[in-house]
Amino acid sequence: MTGIVFNEDGHVLAIQRQDDDRWVPPGGVLELHEDPRDGVVREVFEETGVQVKPGRLIGVYKNMPLGVVSMAILCEVESGEPTASEEAKVARWISVEEAQHRMPQARLIRVLDALRDDGPFIRCHDGTNLV
Repeated sequence: MTGIVFNEDGHVLAIQRQDDDRWVPPGGVLELHEDPRDGVVREVFEETGVQVKPGRLIGVYKNMPLGVVSMAILCEVESGEPTASEEAKVARWISVEEAQHRMPQARLIRVLDALRDDGPFIRCHDGTNLV
């Protein structure tokens, strides 16, 4: 699950991961019996401290080498300010332009897809780049 969250200034919520230093939108793995909407709310909060309300499905994204399928959901901020966590060295709002410089293509495309209104999208990637 990936939560794509924009603030009123058009900045996107991003984290710098603890494990590999990559900048990505917040997200993670669903619990076995968890609704995807509940999972995205939980993951965004756990990683950033920001409480969100889930909205529309942005797309489905498959990591081809690992066979992992993930969904991205557009979320609306309800409360909270980004703070670091066990999974995020840094959590903060960044401009879309900054995201284009910091995020791997496979994660950035979820942000860019959220800005479009002709989805949801189905995309494949290798963990870093679209394929």
